[in-house]
Amino acid sequence: MAPRLPAPLRSLLGVVRSLGIYYRPVRRGALDRMHARFAGRGDLAFDIGCHVGDRVASFRRLGMRVVAVEPQPLLARFLRLRYGLDPNVTVVKAAVGAAPGELMLHLNLDNPTVSTLSADFIHAAGTDRAWRGQRWERRVPVPVTTLDALIRRFGEPRFVKIDVEGVEDQVLRGLSDAPPALSFEFTTIQRSVARAALAECRRLGLDRFNAALGESQRLLHSTWLSGDGVRAWLDALPQHANSGDIYGLRA
Repeated sequence: MAPRLPAPLRSLLGVVRSLGIYYRPVRRGALDRMHARFAGRGDLAFDIGCHVGDRVASFRRLGMRVVAVEPQPLLARFLRLRYGLDPNVTVVKAAVGAAPGELMLHLNLDNPTVSTLSADFIHAAGTDRAWRGQRWERRVPVPVTTLDALIRRFGEPRFVKIDVEGVEDQVLRGLSDAPPALSFEFTTIQRSVARAALAECRRLGLDRFNAALGESQRLLHSTWLSGDGVRAWLDALPQHANSGDIYGLRA
């Protein structure tokens, strides 16, 4: 068996792999069309769990101002290099949760897009064949802020995108008033988290929902669904669907 590469090199290669996947030119049109449904030039968008910042790039192409929140140290450094000269992008090196503080972040060195704050997420991944081979090998303490704190600091966003690998419901618990639109990622290995996130959305007054599978950036439903309707759709989704995003609109 060949020796494994040193951890710093594996982390760097993981970021390079993500860049190759998420910055493909063929993704730009679909991303921009999706985001343009919810916000436009001059609006403020929050990207919670922004990874390598491909959504930030889309928001900026549409003329939005962006708060980009990412707890992974290497990715936060990359984002500051990538967007540091853009006065309309603010990078916040932190996680987002239900309350401010500090939590342990589980790092997936080879696939940083699935690094997570949630031990339950890691356990669920370990029981599903589609996630075979994923490893969370290091833990680092990271500061945690809330959506309410970010709003007090930066203002009311028009759109909030949440992609935080198994703590989407916790992010929403740290929000007192809903923006006009938001999205959160779901996985079929943790439907309970998605259900809890939906409940939080409904608490906040979001009352119309839609969804997109994987990285398709295409809404599945021609008519927006009620909370009960999107929950029934989620419950009926086959396990192999794996992941996607649920979109919510405020009443």
